[in-house]
Amino acid sequence: MKLYKLLLAIFLVAGFLACEDNLDTFPTDQASGPELFSDVDKAMSTINGLYRAMYQTGWGGGWEHEQFGHVALMHCGALMAEDMVQNEQGSGWFYYDYKYQVKSDYTHTAGRPYSTWNFYYTLITNANSILASKETLSGAPSKVNSLMGQAFALRSFCYFNLARFYQQTYVGNENLPGVPIYTEPTTIATEGKGRGTLADVYIQVNADIDSALYRLHPDRAAEKVHISNIDYYTANGIKAQVMIEQERWQEAYDAAAEALTGSTSMLSESDISGGFAFNDISSNSVLWGFEVIDDQVPGAGRAGIFGHMDASADDYYAFKSRVCISNWLYDQVDNGDVRKSWWNGALAEDEPSGTNLSYNQFKFQFGNVSTGAGDYIFMRHEEMMLIMAEAECMLERYAAARQILSDLMDERLAGYDISGLTDSKILTTGDANGPTTPSVGNLTLLDEIFLQKRIELWGEHPRIYDVKRKKTGFTRDFAGSNHSNKISGIDTENPLCPDWVMSIPQAEFDGNEAMDQDKDQNPW
Repeated sequence: MKLYKLLLAIFLVAGFLACEDNLDTFPTDQASGPELFSDVDKAMSTINGLYRAMYQTGWGGGWEHEQFGHVALMHCGALMAEDMVQNEQGSGWFYYDYKYQVKSDYTHTAGRPYSTWNFYYTLITNANSILASKETLSGAPSKVNSLMGQAFALRSFCYFNLARFYQQTYVGNENLPGVPIYTEPTTIATEGKGRGTLADVYIQVNADIDSALYRLHPDRAAEKVHISNIDYYTANGIKAQVMIEQERWQEAYDAAAEALTGSTSMLSESDISGGFAFNDISSNSVLWGFEVIDDQVPGAGRAGIFGHMDASADDYYAFKSRVCISNWLYDQVDNGDVRKSWWNGALAEDEPSGTNLSYNQFKFQFGNVSTGAGDYIFMRHEEMMLIMAEAECMLERYAAARQILSDLMDERLAGYDISGLTDSKILTTGDANGPTTPSVGNLTLLDEIFLQKRIELWGEHPRIYDVKRKKTGFTRDFAGSNHSNKISGIDTENPLCPDWVMSIPQAEFDGNEAMDQDKDQNPW
């Protein structure tokens, strides 16, 4: 096991948790080590520290302005596919993800391979420390269940994302190498683990999320203290994501439906037309997100998603490195669709900086541009509806899938009509305009479900993961493409494109005797 993991584990406990903020409900400046895990009220602050860590920087040896936790990885997953355009290189942040030139950074600690690996494993080793106290922790049983349930859910979430980032999709690739699995607190003396298989990782992911759901059930767990905490409904949302990756359609549907039995509701037409800017987790549509208050903004807003997205702020990166929707996807959004306002259309004249650029996005804007603040939304009501619609379609319950889609679109587009689409669980692929982008419009019900997902969750969901799990491939070199980099030379139409699988960092091979660089490195 590597020393850096241990050091970052200590850093989380001693650093993030020592601050008094909205997530740190319990004071931690007088408790550390064994005392911290002596009773549940003290230990609860450890999970809050992990939440805060999920949007902080410091995961690599540099380049921190593009390494702000999980949301940075969500952004990478969107940029790696075909629906999001980074119009200019600018300062370079994320542009190398967009043009597929980060995999070779595995040899050092500043780049994407190391920082992602370090981020998720640091959360895992801290979650393991919490879970190790579950038999001896004193306090109200409902609070203990809440704490342990959140730790199980976070560990499941981390292994799930590691599996998706460092390997191909699950179905059909179960026996490919996975990632090392640790379920106990790690120290300098901990022996490193090998990669095992992808199936091994998902066994752990599934077991952890089920353990979380048992403990977080409202009959057993205390009410969540803060809006950013994982609760029973959030955990069901995570399970829905995990199940659909494994093509366990009924379980995906059931988990997504259960996630929606809480207090959330979808954004209405008036919400969207009123300028909702996806920076406020108090919205009733949010199943999980993180409140980022003014005095906790990493890098004065430059190390955060809004600094890379909001081109209206001239002191941030996006002002000269604009993020846009692909013109193909924009053209699929009906002119009467309220979501059309999330982007510019084609302008008569583009300007070299700022928002006056064809297809520039307005969906993600600062909550407070002077401080760089804005909340991070990880999961919302509409994603669960779209998971349910896909699951129903794949189970050939087409009428139910149509109804879910119509319920969503009733708040997006007046007169929405999909009566002409073929009831089918097949995506249209291989068209001259690119896989899953048929030039004559959507042909099947599954086409339409994925189109509406691409529009609704643009910038929120890592599109590349859907490309991988549906095995469609994609192209940016479609007719009239506005992509600034078409990644020529990379076969993105290959359903198992090796460039979608991140390289294992050299630091892992250097510190883990169970990993062999020649045998265990991911292919190019």
